[in-house]
Amino acid sequence: MKLSSKWFLWFSGIGIYVMVLGGIFYYNLFKWTFDEKLKGEAIDMVRLYAPTLITGLSRNQSALTFEELDVVMRFAKDDRVASLLYLNKYGEVRWFKDPSKITYSFEQFIKEVSLPTDAIEQSSLAKSPIVRAVPNLPLYDIAIPLSLRGEVMGIINLQVSREGVVKVINKAMRKYAVGAVGVLLLMGIPLYFFMHHFVINPLLSLRDSIEAISFKNLELKFPPRSDEVGELAGVMNIFLSKVKAEVANAMVKEKQRGVAEARWWQSILMAIVSKHHKAIVVDEDNSVLYTNFPLTGTMSTDGKMHLLDVIDSQQQDVLRLVGVALERPNQLVEADTMFRSEPCHVRAVHLEEEGELRRTLILFEPKPNSSLRPLA
Repeated sequence: MKLSSKWFLWFSGIGIYVMVLGGIFYYNLFKWTFDEKLKGEAIDMVRLYAPTLITGLSRNQSALTFEELDVVMRFAKDDRVASLLYLNKYGEVRWFKDPSKITYSFEQFIKEVSLPTDAIEQSSLAKSPIVRAVPNLPLYDIAIPLSLRGEVMGIINLQVSREGVVKVINKAMRKYAVGAVGVLLLMGIPLYFFMHHFVINPLLSLRDSIEAISFKNLELKFPPRSDEVGELAGVMNIFLSKVKAEVANAMVKEKQRGVAEARWWQSILMAIVSKHHKAIVVDEDNSVLYTNFPLTGTMSTDGKMHLLDVIDSQQQDVLRLVGVALERPNQLVEADTMFRSEPCHVRAVHLEEEGELRRTLILFEPKPNSSLRPLA
């Protein structure tokens, strides 16, 4: 997988991870904020009209005044209020959506109508607003005491729906998701540009420079940089300089080995070959390694002469003999032929062992006044 693809996957994964964590945080924040706002608005709504309700309670605990009825109906018509219960200080029902329950005592009322929480009892004891979440329902049970000089004159119990809050939270979370994706894009585009411009492109340029390295000079042509890619290029240059030194050292050793091997062959042939005989030693590339007679011909750039430059195309018997010797390693092959317009008895042997060291020895023995015999 390419580095840019890995970066994209990591950035996307981390971005989604942060978005999810941020979503959880903001969801709880939105929920707390809007829920508290809903609770506060419900309590403030009752407090705004509390003097009217307290005045009506002070005048008559058993009957509802017209002013109180207007306030209660205003509460009941609020879209957020799912249910409303109005009690006097004796716990009698002063107003409820079911008129038949009006004037019921609190004990009688709760026998017929189930209250979701104990907010009313706790509010009466604490003499302050009590809010309870209704289990398994999107409702808050809010009990607000109506007090006059420390005495609870009555209680307003509201069941406030959270549906509006849920809609607002969902809308806010959708906007959060859109904003988070936008932030990721705003961050990702410049970061990807930085990644591509300062990391990917230099690495691709370094790759092309490495591919363009020539074995003739072993030089890395890469512009100097002060970052990690530049350090990598510097290390590569150091490595190439070491390789160049090793290659030069190996070439010197190879040349020295060739000279030593030529002296070695000279000593062997001087000991076993008559001075009237001609000998040629060629390497695995059929380049002349040593001869005991002078040669004239064209040499290659590495100072070597090929066997075909010594034996011309007219001497096909010698070339065939060498070919047979190559096919029969470590076996002596003989033939009578002409070499340099002189009848000779030719012996050839191809020396081959494990590895790349292969040598072919061709020995020409002059045979004056002899008839030629065919290739063996």
